[in-house]
Amino acid sequence: MSHELENTFKDNLTGEFTGDPDSNYPLKYLTASSIIGEPVRNREGEHLGKIKDIMLDIRQGKIEYYVIEFGGFLGIGEKFFAIPSRLLEIDTEEKVFRFNESKETLSKAPGFDKHHWPETNEHKTAYVTYSYSFWDNPNG
Repeated sequence: MSHELENTFKDNLTGEFTGDPDSNYPLKYLTASSIIGEPVRNREGEHLGKIKDIMLDIRQGKIEYYVIEFGGFLGIGEKFFAIPSRLLEIDTEEKVFRFNESKETLSKAPGFDKHHWPETNEHKTAYVTYSYSFWDNPNG
């Protein structure tokens, strides 16, 4: 048995991690709880919000879209957006998610408020369909 595999078994039995702290490099796995609350920035470094939630397609086993929280102050005036998962990238050096859009574009995008989420029992609600079409061509 390899030393690495032996340590993994020991870690699982004792609950104490003794392995390489960078064992997830290059980045391969993340827990949902480690993603929720993470900042989202554009390529220019502007803060666009944070990841509020993750919507999963449980039939296909993939992330369908991220819910991004933008704007507001002290819980008032936030706007939420459904951003297709293909449009967010993980910047492992800065430890942020990158979304290649400006604040201005985001402010014009279709969103929803925190008290009125799109229905989650249908795969494509009218809002999600509209949102996806917006992100496919945000500048018109």
